[in-house]
Amino acid sequence: MKKLGLFLLISFFFALPAKAFSVIHDFNVEIGPFDASRTRFSYTLDSKNFQINSAVKTFGLFDTLYPFKAAYETSGKIFGESLQTGSYHYNSQTRFNKRSKELVYDDKGTLLYRLSSKNGRKKKVLIAADDENAGTTDFQTVFAELARQYNNVRFCDSKMEVFDGKRRFDVIFKDEGKEELPLLEGSPYWGLAVKCSMYIDKLKNDDDDMLMQISSERPIYFWLMEQDGKPFIARIRINDTPLGRLEAYASKITIKE
Repeated sequence: MKKLGLFLLISFFFALPAKAFSVIHDFNVEIGPFDASRTRFSYTLDSKNFQINSAVKTFGLFDTLYPFKAAYETSGKIFGESLQTGSYHYNSQTRFNKRSKELVYDDKGTLLYRLSSKNGRKKKVLIAADDENAGTTDFQTVFAELARQYNNVRFCDSKMEVFDGKRRFDVIFKDEGKEELPLLEGSPYWGLAVKCSMYIDKLKNDDDDMLMQISSERPIYFWLMEQDGKPFIARIRINDTPLGRLEAYASKITIKE
């Protein structure tokens, strides 16, 4: 379940302001029969900078069976229409393993090397200059870029190129029209919402990454609504995972200016 946090990173949708503001998403996550996780995502943006922090932790019986917790951090600069990642870091813990990864960039946003560790064993991998990876970004910054697009033109259709220091893949978003979200216990957000989908194209990658397998074969759906004129994710759904359907719903949205 080490990839559970990545499923939820698709909640990074927010408007780009002239002045700084932050958005906090609180999510409950259900997987199959389990009330599986509680997550929190916070974002701070202004016209020149962005920062994203997220945390996920398994819950209840699911935590007993598949204990997992993780924290992710991304920050960077905004230059006109371009977002440039400056730093990326995550750490996670399961029942048996502790992992961390840091991507180190230069001041032009070029990825220089990847630092990773597993149970205290550290590894540094230099990233060779490669035209195939030029213009790519990290996984979290993708959603900041999409947020800007959605805030400006109110549609999702786009393709983002990602390189995480090890794998090269495309993230493909598609518009799916509008849909009425039914009232759901535990969430105050219901009614008409914009529906979008996300696929991850593995390109040349062939590994056992759960997220890559699931989202390359079937879409991740999400529903956008607005609060105080700012878009947010109300719900997320993957219809079929190895443990059953995954559904995340916003229990609280907090906007601070």
